[in-house]
Amino acid sequence: MQSPADRQDRHEYPAHWEADVVLRDGGTARIRPITVDDADRLVSFYEQVSDESKYYRFFAPYPRLSAKDVHRFTHHDFVDRVGLAATIGGEFIATVRYDRIGADGLPASAPADEAEVAFLVQDAHQGRGVASALLEHIAAVARERGIRRFAAEVLPANSKMIKVFTDAGYTQKRSFEDGVVRLEFDLEPTDRSLAVQRAREQRAEAHSVRRLLAPGSVAVVGVGRAPGGVGRSVLGNIRDAGHPGRLYAVNKAFPEDLKEIDGVPAYRSVRDIEGPVDLAVVAVPAEHVPAVVSECGEHGVQGLVVLSAGYAESGPEGRERQRALVQLARAYGMRIIGPNAFGVINTAPDVLLNASLAPEMPRPGRIGLFTQSGAIGIALLSRLHRRGGGVTGVTGVSTFVSAGNRADVSGNDVLQYWYDDPETDVALMYLESLGNPRKFTRLARRTAAAKPLVVVQGVGSVPQGHAVRATRLPHATVSALLRQAGVIRVDTITELVDAGLLLARQPLPAGPRVAILGNSESLGVLTYDRCLAEGLRPSPPLDLTTGATAEDFHRALSRALADETCDAVVVTAIPAIGEGSPGDAELAEALRSAAAAVPGKPVLVVHVELGGLAEALSAAASTSPQALAKAPGAEGGAHPPPLSASLERGDPHRPAERLPTAGAEAPEASQSCSRLIPAYPAAERAVRALAEAVKYAQWRREAADPGKVPEYDDIDEKGAAELIGGLLERGQGLTLGQAETCELLDRYGIHVRRALPAPAPDAAAEAARTLGYPVALKATAPHLRHRADLGGVRLDLTDEEQLRRAYTELTELFGQPEELRPVVQGMAPRGVDTVVRAVIDPAAGALLSFGLAGAASQLLGDMAHRLIPVTDREATSLVRSIRTAPLLFGWRGSTPVDTPALEELLLRVSRLVDDHPEVVAVTLEPVVVAKHGVSVLGATLRLAPPPARDDLGPRTLPAY
Repeated sequence: MQSPADRQDRHEYPAHWEADVVLRDGGTARIRPITVDDADRLVSFYEQVSDESKYYRFFAPYPRLSAKDVHRFTHHDFVDRVGLAATIGGEFIATVRYDRIGADGLPASAPADEAEVAFLVQDAHQGRGVASALLEHIAAVARERGIRRFAAEVLPANSKMIKVFTDAGYTQKRSFEDGVVRLEFDLEPTDRSLAVQRAREQRAEAHSVRRLLAPGSVAVVGVGRAPGGVGRSVLGNIRDAGHPGRLYAVNKAFPEDLKEIDGVPAYRSVRDIEGPVDLAVVAVPAEHVPAVVSECGEHGVQGLVVLSAGYAESGPEGRERQRALVQLARAYGMRIIGPNAFGVINTAPDVLLNASLAPEMPRPGRIGLFTQSGAIGIALLSRLHRRGGGVTGVTGVSTFVSAGNRADVSGNDVLQYWYDDPETDVALMYLESLGNPRKFTRLARRTAAAKPLVVVQGVGSVPQGHAVRATRLPHATVSALLRQAGVIRVDTITELVDAGLLLARQPLPAGPRVAILGNSESLGVLTYDRCLAEGLRPSPPLDLTTGATAEDFHRALSRALADETCDAVVVTAIPAIGEGSPGDAELAEALRSAAAAVPGKPVLVVHVELGGLAEALSAAASTSPQALAKAPGAEGGAHPPPLSASLERGDPHRPAERLPTAGAEAPEASQSCSRLIPAYPAAERAVRALAEAVKYAQWRREAADPGKVPEYDDIDEKGAAELIGGLLERGQGLTLGQAETCELLDRYGIHVRRALPAPAPDAAAEAARTLGYPVALKATAPHLRHRADLGGVRLDLTDEEQLRRAYTELTELFGQPEELRPVVQGMAPRGVDTVVRAVIDPAAGALLSFGLAGAASQLLGDMAHRLIPVTDREATSLVRSIRTAPLLFGWRGSTPVDTPALEELLLRVSRLVDDHPEVVAVTLEPVVVAKHGVSVLGATLRLAPPPARDDLGPRTLPAY
């Protein structure tokens, strides 16, 4: 009889278990099943493990593996015996295996649901988080194969491995017997295990981006011998920026006797460089990139910025070339920005990296920029850098990433980095596409709770070079979900910069109340009107008249900021002519000093053709001793300093300041002196930026208490699961009949008002007698369903005569009963007709939607959305966030309806879809919300195997 170890593999090779992961130090490794072809790799791996690690693994000296050991560790059935390896460069760096066991501890098969697990990590790679990543993946494999519990025996001295198990967050039992620590833990994910997994994901992905943005040494591959060209330009940009690390120029065409170019050491190959290389910037034709990547991998380069084009943006052949590029880089543990990238910039004083095609290093500051398009990147850098003709006020960039085709490093990775980057206060992103909306929303919510995140999201077709998951959600819905996650969604790069400049240097407003003051009545009125249009609450403008002095502005601004009914101030200014009129520098100093006295409220300036004022505002806000000095050639400080002087002054590298919010203690006045007052050339731009800041501040306050998902005693989760399981046995996807829909909804306390079929007048009369008058007669054919405007519904039929007359009218108007599919339903109390929907989108996840039934939702698109699971606070805000919400709350003297009952219905639908992802679509229409209670008059429900939830599985990089 064959032992389990001798049996042939019972399953095909599980290719879907292969995955790339980011390790704790930011490097990458590939995890894959171990097969019979790995014997030599296993032996080589074991030879590089220390005797101590071998002892910890086998509890005895074990210098080498026997042939029997090698056979056992490479022959698996992928069900009861599974082995996974972490590899770099195709070689093993760690292994893990499980063996299913029965209650007696001996090898077993299903239905046994316990397995022994053991790890071995090469000493050179210990401490990189390899074992933690392998545990996540082997646990996911085990759950897939019906194993619910792992057991591990560990020597007490093996503290590292004990920590791997105890820190994972699973429910555990621990015992000590015969000198061995025995750990048993359930594999079902817990809130703690998911939190641990996501914290590790954040640290690892942030570190991987940090390695790309803060390298100690850089090689530019593809530096031309003649001036010009991409490689030569980037080399000069890095050199001119003052990068303190080692810099190398590489080109295989260099003459052998060439030692340097432009003062930079020159080499024919990365392999020839004697010292380590942290980052390689690749600017060679696409067909030569694979050879360069291999050289970099063999030399130990940590990351790549690939500027080369000719990849997925060029068509199917390029897409295959891009896939091969990513796979090759990951095999060596490297991450890639690009291909077709514009480059990266880091203005930190100890980094000063300009590995991009931008000819000048941008001004250092507190704004992080991410774009996928190089052209948009240029526009953003230019807009932030220049002062005239746009938003003014000096601020700068902390880091800049233009990811091109974002084949590997994406906006999600950069968000992970910015989340705890002390040099970045505000994140600005231009996204042409969302590769993983579910993950982006999760990361955005966490980032937005710490610092503002402003996003422009592309509306048109997805660029050809981008790999994007299919979504059925319209652009407006995705935008609504981003706002729900705390993202400040704007439509243009102008609005992106407008909002970013305000948020980077001003505190968050405590509310929507705005004071307006200035020396132009018409400009003040225009600002007032825009505030009303943006949903703010402005006070009547204070006109200081065109003769106002700097002291008049100072006094007025001081009074406005001291007013407890004011949350923000907009100052409007036009050029004043005449003796005694304030100069730009004088007015800027007056505004700055008034704002510094009350640092907890934002101040904005709307100016008309006052470039000098904008520069002066920036210079006056600097903490540098030189900031108040005379500009070269100026007399008595009457003229603002030149732009170049303004750009260089101040201390942009001070420690990060968290934006104060309502209720937060304001920073000291000395700190606020460095806070810039942003100036805008148009009232609508200033007010729009302020309105976004107000909404974001409100989101921050609400996010501090997100609410809870309530429990309901009458929910029968187990019964619903059994019913769903039985229904799905009929097929992979099906729309339930009316009786089955009502039965399933009833398990969650959602009661659909009974409707009886009426295929003939007599059947209609019998149904009405059963239900009791008054009744409604409705046609349920698809073209007439929910179309009361077409006459397919007859309401308030109080007796049989009216019912039969209505039946005759329907059939005369629309055809035979078999075409109309008429039903009789008891009348519901009068109220407001609404619609509730839930759907599972393959990219964004489970989504709950609400709106008024009829034209409001169908024609105007007035629907609100929330991600499932929905909390009680989110349900409340969902009901109130549609434009037609006043109809629910007594608009124009109508009777307010029972919104608490409506919110409970929303929460029950959310629970149903969250508890049972097989419920892929639910529609309740109409839902009549009356003065007391709600009535669900129609329901449809679809079941299908749920889409894969990669956010609940082990950490992986996007597959390529």
